[in-house]
Amino acid sequence: MYWMEFFTVALVHLLAVASPGPDFAVVVRESVTRGRHSGCWTAIGVGSGILLHVGYSLLGIGLIVSQSIVLFNLFKWLAAGYLLYLGVQALRARPVAVGDLTRADSAAAQSRRRAFTVGFITNGLNPKATLFFLSLFTVVIDPHTPLAVQAGYGVYLAFATGLWFCLVAWLFSRERVRAGFARLGHWFDRITGAVLIGLGIRLAATEIA
Repeated sequence: MYWMEFFTVALVHLLAVASPGPDFAVVVRESVTRGRHSGCWTAIGVGSGILLHVGYSLLGIGLIVSQSIVLFNLFKWLAAGYLLYLGVQALRARPVAVGDLTRADSAAAQSRRRAFTVGFITNGLNPKATLFFLSLFTVVIDPHTPLAVQAGYGVYLAFATGLWFCLVAWLFSRERVRAGFARLGHWFDRITGAVLIGLGIRLAATEIA
């Protein structure tokens, strides 16, 4: 009965998640600099952040945030500040050797919490995601759809997001890719940092539509 609605939700989400943004930039950076393990945990963090958006959308809190300039701006500045922080850290990158990447893999194996937290906060603090999920749960999804079914959509969205970014992590953590980045990786890191700073500034300028 709800298959058509589900396919619509899945298509809209696919288009949104495939669009490069803070989540993509962070997962790629973690995968290249720290390896597949760290990249996948960052991806899982991003996917878990989706559950946060789904949760408050179902509770109606997202509507309150979107309609309150004060709350929206607070949320926006927190997210922008975090992206700027990540960007500045990336701009300070230094050249590394292939051996350093191997040591980074070993260190990353012991920092699941850090990688997960980076992904979770990057996604969870994004007010654009708040507006996206609010629109999804008020425009695309029928208000009369049972709450359990809507929650099921949310679980799918979180799983699909995590799976997509795990694929991104796998692609960008392959040895050949990382070996290439070992030579020019600090420039990639700096470019990523500039992108994150740009996203942070753009986010800071975002206003409620």
